[in-house]
Amino acid sequence: MATLLYRLGRFSFRRRGLVTLAWVLLLTLFGAGAATLSGPTSDSFTIPGVESITAFDTLEQKMGMAADNATARVVFTVDDDATLVDGAQRVAIEEALAAVAQAPHVASVTDPFVENGVAADGQTAYAQVAYDIQTIDVTESDREALFDAGRSAESAGLQVEFGGDATQGVPEQSAAEVIGLLVAALVLALTFGSLVAAGLPLLTAIIGVALGVSGVTIATGFVELSSSTPTLALMLGLAVAIDYALFIVSRYRHELFLGREPEEAAGRAVGTAGSAVVFAGLTVVIALSALSVVGVPFLTAMGLAAAGTVAVAVVIALTLLPAMLGFAGLRILGKRGRARLEAEETATSPFGERWGRALIRHRLVALLVTAGALLVVAVPALDLELGLPDESTSAPDTTQRQAYDQLSEGFGPGFNGPLLVLVEGSGADGAVAGTEQAQAAIAALDDVEVVAPPQFNEARDTAVMTVIPGSGPSTDATQHLVNTIRDLKPDLRADAGVSLAVTGVTAVTIDVADKLNAAMLPYLLVVVGLAFLLLLLVFRSILVPLKAVLGFLLSVVATFGAVVAIFQWGWLGGLFGVESTGPIISLLPIFLIGVLFGLAMDYEVFLVTRMREEYVHGASPDEAIVGGMRHGTRVVTAAALIMISVFAGFILSGEPIIKTMGFALAFGVAVDAFLIRMTIVPAVLSLLGRSAWWLPRWLDRLLPNVDVEGEKLTRELEDEPAREPVPV
Repeated sequence: MATLLYRLGRFSFRRRGLVTLAWVLLLTLFGAGAATLSGPTSDSFTIPGVESITAFDTLEQKMGMAADNATARVVFTVDDDATLVDGAQRVAIEEALAAVAQAPHVASVTDPFVENGVAADGQTAYAQVAYDIQTIDVTESDREALFDAGRSAESAGLQVEFGGDATQGVPEQSAAEVIGLLVAALVLALTFGSLVAAGLPLLTAIIGVALGVSGVTIATGFVELSSSTPTLALMLGLAVAIDYALFIVSRYRHELFLGREPEEAAGRAVGTAGSAVVFAGLTVVIALSALSVVGVPFLTAMGLAAAGTVAVAVVIALTLLPAMLGFAGLRILGKRGRARLEAEETATSPFGERWGRALIRHRLVALLVTAGALLVVAVPALDLELGLPDESTSAPDTTQRQAYDQLSEGFGPGFNGPLLVLVEGSGADGAVAGTEQAQAAIAALDDVEVVAPPQFNEARDTAVMTVIPGSGPSTDATQHLVNTIRDLKPDLRADAGVSLAVTGVTAVTIDVADKLNAAMLPYLLVVVGLAFLLLLLVFRSILVPLKAVLGFLLSVVATFGAVVAIFQWGWLGGLFGVESTGPIISLLPIFLIGVLFGLAMDYEVFLVTRMREEYVHGASPDEAIVGGMRHGTRVVTAAALIMISVFAGFILSGEPIIKTMGFALAFGVAVDAFLIRMTIVPAVLSLLGRSAWWLPRWLDRLLPNVDVEGEKLTRELEDEPAREPVPV
């Protein structure tokens, strides 16, 4: 591996013009494809084979209810002792709804005074607005027309608010990427002391991310992708691309300082640090691609898109980066960078070495204190609640949140989470009788407020009933009610010959959470198993991969604890811009496991391969740890700070998925890099001693030698004398 990458690095350096031209042409091609082949994105969370999703399809086929079409609610409220049922207020509502019916793409508008849309106290009323287009096709002008028409009732002293998917605009891209890049540039400049050295990782990262996101954009023209997919690919691709380039540039500067010719230095940098980049990238790609085993299409698409962007980042780091190093020449050092590098090489005890020796001296205390603190942080994870984002988690000052609260106050907390119960029979008579039996059975259940009269299709063999729970959509009581209604299926089939299914947004949310929870353990086993085998190849040790996996589990439960404390409990919510708390997004835990596992293994590979390199070349176990910390701490710290800053920038996003994911990844990387990899890992390795690097002989013979630490390459090149240091 190291020898092959050494040759690739030298080739890219020597043929830098050809390599750069190839990447420019590829970027141009992908850019043109993104501009011409892209399609719309989707915000629907669908899972094939799930009851609530299948029932939606049946509603569309048999009832003509297009579940994907946009909907909106117009909510009217009045204060004091006034009511909405008569007088000027009622006239104002009727005139406003007549105007709403004339808005673009509005197919129908319900009359609250005819269809039980007025609360018992007469102070809250709502109208349901159905569109003839899908949510993604609703334009800003369509939304403004709805708002203007509805708000015409405000002249009569009414408060008018709006909810529903048709009122949600497309999330605007924030300045998160720019902020992350600025912080990354600052960290790189401080690390290298050279603007050229700082600029190359940023340049190659931007090119890699542009290619990756363009590829995702092209894919939207052929497959359905979530609107969050490009942002997540951007987030991950930007972070890992900068990190991978940082490690190779750092090793290249080190080789130049030792007196290598630039081309030779590039070859050795790609052969050694590049090997670590390949395996670190593979762990990320494996973790993300394994999301496909979960069986959730939107999650599979997000994982594969992000994995593709990471793969592009690896290839660019191995080819385009050494070509750029060729163009940069000796300017990659810079006077300050050379002085900083020279001071680090000649220092008797740089910080990394001092930290490593301190950990070895107090290894048991460091292990117990750090692990104990992380377990305390993980405690809130025991209260983890999962769900999909809805209007209850919108900012309090938004019209969607105010409409949600007003409906809850006027009609009860379960009104915002209605259940749709689908009843199907073999004929009209049987379906009608079976529906009546189902209606009576559901109405007798606890926590059921209202069972609306059933609506039949034209053939009268299929009916749908709206059930209003007494509890809110995200409560355990409502989840229990959904399961209880589904438990009626066997009796209804035996007694009335009809089938029953529960659907609606609330039921879909429950089913998605259940599906993801059930898939979490198999997914974790697949990811951990494959990564364990990969790390077994890299480190040729049993205990080092095992320790890496256990460290990851500790960091991920601590991350879950922090996410619950902030986004579910509201602790420090103001600091992170969390205006409303609620259940954690269902897809977060399983996606976070995949992403964070891959990123955690990055630092494991980068730091521990240097320790193994020292050990393979004759150092004692403790001295190998100190040597790895001496050479790796500064660069790993810079890499972690860059990744944290990129992820933390996305906390500024107004989209709940991106905000939560940005915080979780930033916190997870901080914990894993500084507490797990640079504190617990050295302490555990010191406690293990030589046994840390033990591998049974029979397994050693079976495993191919990938030479990630470059031992074979070093032997091949050891006869080449080092030249005088390169003048600057």
